[in-house]
Amino acid sequence: MAVNKPYGDNARKGAVRDRSQTYNGKIDRWTKRDAETGQFMDQKQDGKPFKGVRKEK
Repeated sequence: MAVNKPYGDNARKGAVRDRSQTYNGKIDRWTKRDAETGQFMDQKQDGKPFKGVRKEK
């Protein structure tokens, strides 16, 4: 019988809310931004986008 994963195991389920990411081609990095304040939060060094964070257009 199949069992669902236990809650509280610190695993992300679904998208991260209130955050977005955009690609900065000048420095070849993805930058994560807070949707409420608009402040930049973090950058990825490996050139791959953040997992589970929506992309801006």
